[in-house]
Amino acid sequence: ISKEEQNCTCSPFRKTHKGNLFSVDYCFLNPMMLFFMHRNSQFCRRWSEHLPMSPVEGCPTVFQAICSLPPGIYQYKFNVDGQWRHDEGQPTITGEYGVVNTLYLTREFDHINTVLSPTTPGSRMDVDNDSFQRMGSLSDGALQEGSPRISESAIQISRCRVAEYLNAHTGYDLLPDSGKVIALDINLPVKQSFHILHEQGIPVAPLWDSFRGQFVGLLSPLDFILILRELETHGSNLTEEQLETHTISAWKEAKRQTYGRNDGQLRSNQHLVHATPYESLRGIAMKILETGISTVPIIYSSSTDGSFPQLLHLASLSGILKCICRYFKNSTGSLPILNQPVCSIPLGTWVPKIGEPNGHPLAMLRPNTSLSSALNLLVQAGVSSIPIVDDNDSLIDTYSRSDITALAKDKVYTHIRLDEMTIHQALQLGQDANSPFGLFNGQRCQMCLRSDPLLKVMERLANPGVRRVFIVEAGSKRVEGVISLSDIFKLLLS
Repeated sequence: ISKEEQNCTCSPFRKTHKGNLFSVDYCFLNPMMLFFMHRNSQFCRRWSEHLPMSPVEGCPTVFQAICSLPPGIYQYKFNVDGQWRHDEGQPTITGEYGVVNTLYLTREFDHINTVLSPTTPGSRMDVDNDSFQRMGSLSDGALQEGSPRISESAIQISRCRVAEYLNAHTGYDLLPDSGKVIALDINLPVKQSFHILHEQGIPVAPLWDSFRGQFVGLLSPLDFILILRELETHGSNLTEEQLETHTISAWKEAKRQTYGRNDGQLRSNQHLVHATPYESLRGIAMKILETGISTVPIIYSSSTDGSFPQLLHLASLSGILKCICRYFKNSTGSLPILNQPVCSIPLGTWVPKIGEPNGHPLAMLRPNTSLSSALNLLVQAGVSSIPIVDDNDSLIDTYSRSDITALAKDKVYTHIRLDEMTIHQALQLGQDANSPFGLFNGQRCQMCLRSDPLLKVMERLANPGVRRVFIVEAGSKRVEGVISLSDIFKLLLS
């Protein structure tokens, strides 16, 4: 390695773990010092160990240091010729003054206290020298007054571990051992299409254009909601009779002209947002987050031009989260945030306290709220579901976008008015649903306490059909906050 290259970066030549021994070899031309810092449960110390790195026999440009570390989270840094360096290939943490340290988590570590930042105001941690001191601080986010705060180092290490896993696995890992995927032809009548969604118990279906030989879009509950709102609008061009013969293709074009949305670009040159089985799970998750859609079709084609595509699966954040939970469940120590209470993590949307500045109250529904108002709120808020609460804000149920397909059964939508039907009445329509994910099967309304660990919330969100978990107060079930799938992935992939 050249002198110039060494001045630019610090890259490990070899790193090994044996029990609680941490061994790292680095390529440098000159002797260097390895500085270790340990965060324990009571306070943050300054650089606790200064270890000289010795040349490796037979490799004069490789220096080595070996030390024994008790379980915990550490920060380390190199001092080369009087200059501080960090390892760019490992998890790092950036201090308040922009100083970067490398993070290291021992394999045996699994203690909650060590990853919580000290709450005493006098706790400080040195970084590069005595003039750089950093208070353990985090954006309040979901943190409540008096709650312990998780350290930024624990979050950074967890993000790095999750990124490593997601980058090492592909869309093939999402494919079930057996199952079915349903696609709809764009020439099907809209009414028949939503009846199929309801009968099959699926919220979303890819759209197939047989003329072009391509998948060109998705049909979702939002389409049905917008159609029903059109029917309720005075002077709408889409009548109930037309709905019987109105095709998906015609509706998508009308939707594009009315709402300015292309939704797969049925009649444009753009392509449907999809993934291939070779794409990493991280790439698929990022597509979902960036586009704001709930599902990405995994499509395989052996041709370079994408002809003769095969629909393999519908990828969702819940499916990716299920893989993460399954992989890390038996080694939670390698992901420090999993055992932390959700109230200690900057995550989700929480009910603001009285007098709290810039607080935004959660969107909630009452049982007697009209279905029309509920649908308008779902569209305006851009969320997948809204909690239904009583007069004390205690959780009763939840109304989600996918619940709207119950109106397709027996053409219920043809003899009801959205502004006259209540949420309670709308939910009763689905009690006799025969779909595998019935409306009242205990899966759609998931609750947790603020003291529950993040792993529990993630496992709830990994269930099919669940998009949001409601944080409630013990006993009263008063809604305190909401954590969604996108919240989890924004935390893990930031």
